[in-house]
Amino acid sequence: MSTRYAAYTKLKIDYPSKRVLRLTFDRPESYNSVDAETHTQLTHIWRDINDDPEISAVIVTGAGKAFSAGGDFELIKSLLDNPVARMATWKEAKDLVYNVINCNKPIISAINGVAVGAGLVVGILADVSICGKSARIVDGHTRLGVAAGDVACIIWPLLCGLAKAKYYLMTCKPLSGEEAERIGLVSLCVEDADLQKVALETAEDLANGAQSAIRWTKYSLNNWLRVNGPLFDTSTALEILGFSGLEAREGLASHIEKRKPVFPPECPI
Repeated sequence: MSTRYAAYTKLKIDYPSKRVLRLTFDRPESYNSVDAETHTQLTHIWRDINDDPEISAVIVTGAGKAFSAGGDFELIKSLLDNPVARMATWKEAKDLVYNVINCNKPIISAINGVAVGAGLVVGILADVSICGKSARIVDGHTRLGVAAGDVACIIWPLLCGLAKAKYYLMTCKPLSGEEAERIGLVSLCVEDADLQKVALETAEDLANGAQSAIRWTKYSLNNWLRVNGPLFDTSTALEILGFSGLEAREGLASHIEKRKPVFPPECPI
């Protein structure tokens, strides 16, 4: 198969079926947390997938017990301490979302275990999102002390309605796989043992279907997301701005120390 993915050393690439590429978050020792290099690679790989004539469908999943635990502590610390890193990550976060939206290949996520942060972005944005019953989906932004950015403010209300989106994005309450399916946040919830099988069957169906029809359907439906681009850009900017404040420092410290955060009561807005 193509060697175009050789540079993506932080992501595992394989081909479980003809014309199907599988992208795996492959840091199981850290529940597939996303470091700075992984974030960069995850941002850019969709352009190569878009241009790959040998691929017609993509599966995204996580190695081991988790889909992805989100950004790792070192990445978050860099956002607290380095304004240049904040700006670079803001641009990457925007590019990641738009690259997934604009990728011409149908994307199927197989969400196993915990799904948070940058990994959850891809999991929820996937054209078909499938999770196991033991999946644990958490947006996590406000628990960290920053506004719900990434793609949350445009995709959650569209999928599960504004009331549910506000509840889960502001409280950071976790959702089980079954609850995520019930409210419409994901396409399907299946038994854990069947997750990869169902994801592959779905990918094969799409890879063997009418490619122009499928791709133009994806393009048309994703205009619901493109039209909300200004909302997405603003929410992501507000998230990144939050990393310069005290709430994010307390949020990170509480994660590292494995305790409940004590956020300052003062608020400038």
